[in-house]
Amino acid sequence: MRTVAIFEAKNRLSELLNAVEQGEEITITRHGSPVARIVSINTSSQGEPGQRERVAGAMAHLRNLRQGNTLGTSLAEAIEDGRD
Repeated sequence: MRTVAIFEAKNRLSELLNAVEQGEEITITRHGSPVARIVSINTSSQGEPGQRERVAGAMAHLRNLRQGNTLGTSLAEAIEDGRD
């Protein structure tokens, strides 16, 4: 993974995009701190290894937490109460 400063990224954007198309990841920094990462659209859609499983596990955990819990009112009433 290559790291470049914002100024350099602005001046060499086409070159950096060519590198990204070839599979490279580019981190852009401001004053030495990372602020963005450029990755291929094909790579980013896949996510990190195991990400899908972690998200599925988190969703299952949230579903378990809501078991037996209710609002104590209808959803429409809760929404209307929140508008006050």
